[in-house]
Amino acid sequence: MRAHNTALLLQAIWCEQGISRADLARRTGLSRATVSDIVGGFLLTGAVGEYEAAPSSGGRPPIRLRFENGWRHIIGVELGASHVSGVRTDLRGRVLASFQHPQDVAGNPTATLAAIDAGIRGLLAYDASVPVLGIGLGVPSPLPISSQGGLAHHLFPSWQGIQLATHLKLAHSVPVEVDNDANLGALAEHWWGAGRGFADLAYVKVATGVGAGILIRGRIYKGATGIAGEIGHTAIDPDGPRCRCGLSGCLEAMVGTAALLQRAREQLVSVQPLPEWARDELTVQSLIAAAHAGDATARLLITGAGQALGVAMANLLNLVNPGRIVLGGHLTEAGAMLLDPLRTALSERALWSSVEGSELVISPLGDQAVALGAATLLLQAALEDPQRLLPQQPRPAAPLVPFIHAGHPAPTFERSI
Repeated sequence: MRAHNTALLLQAIWCEQGISRADLARRTGLSRATVSDIVGGFLLTGAVGEYEAAPSSGGRPPIRLRFENGWRHIIGVELGASHVSGVRTDLRGRVLASFQHPQDVAGNPTATLAAIDAGIRGLLAYDASVPVLGIGLGVPSPLPISSQGGLAHHLFPSWQGIQLATHLKLAHSVPVEVDNDANLGALAEHWWGAGRGFADLAYVKVATGVGAGILIRGRIYKGATGIAGEIGHTAIDPDGPRCRCGLSGCLEAMVGTAALLQRAREQLVSVQPLPEWARDELTVQSLIAAAHAGDATARLLITGAGQALGVAMANLLNLVNPGRIVLGGHLTEAGAMLLDPLRTALSERALWSSVEGSELVISPLGDQAVALGAATLLLQAALEDPQRLLPQQPRPAAPLVPFIHAGHPAPTFERSI
């Protein structure tokens, strides 16, 4: 019961950032004696501070409590398909430092692990005076509950046998949590981005792969075995191209980075002279730039990707009925060229009530969404289980109160390393 009450009070103080003991008692239904006792423990640890409100005409102002956002920091890391990146945040989601390195993740696990470790060491050194609560890691792979943090071997054969969580715990001596990148993108959007105020949300990341993170009542939905949200491996065209997962006609095999660029190469074979944007290394960014400049081939490819995404998202709307779909990944830089055909496909294939009840927006968090979500995973766990923040507190004897985030100001992006 004490663990339950501790979580309840810590969450209320975190949300309000300026609440009196009396208001805490009224809000939570706990007695003033219980509130004073637990709050006293918060003050002793330094997790919570107190200050006097502005004087009023009615006597002494009440003492107010605030959560000390800089009392602990968190590290969030994204393992992408072609890069590794990370952020260090405070307990309010503000990014204090970051790193990003291009990396052949699929083909070179040894170098990738070295790059992650070097980035984390840099983030740890940013401010050695503030303890780090833990490391969150987002990975571009289905993550079954039984995987123990390993990447799917059929998608990343070079990583077979490598347990990422175990490696990071041993290398950096802090708690580690691992989840799918799209799940963490959804979490970041829900807390700090375009998903604030939406308890039912879907985040779709379109990059090398395509994944969806689904939040239901503010919680990541993982399914029976932990791999819900693999929208990239839903069939859009049963007779379509073979996907790296072994299936045919998957969304990823039509709009993922490799598929999109391969289709561009095939279309350009008959184009003479070869357009300037395709003469050097072909990238999604160069394809999008060419489309914005009016190149017909590039525009056709972006439009086709939007249509395929619209079919997949129509199915998502009909099945899950999220209040908002947030679209992330580099392909979103195409803007209206991608979104217009996507919205058209949605309106043609999803139930009108689902379309009317949902919004489609582009992520405002950019390429830090997954790393920020990885850090947020640790923050959410700490607010639900204060034992992670307050180790002297008793271990919980009963299930804790789920913390459903109501939405707060977006983080301030500050200094990078």
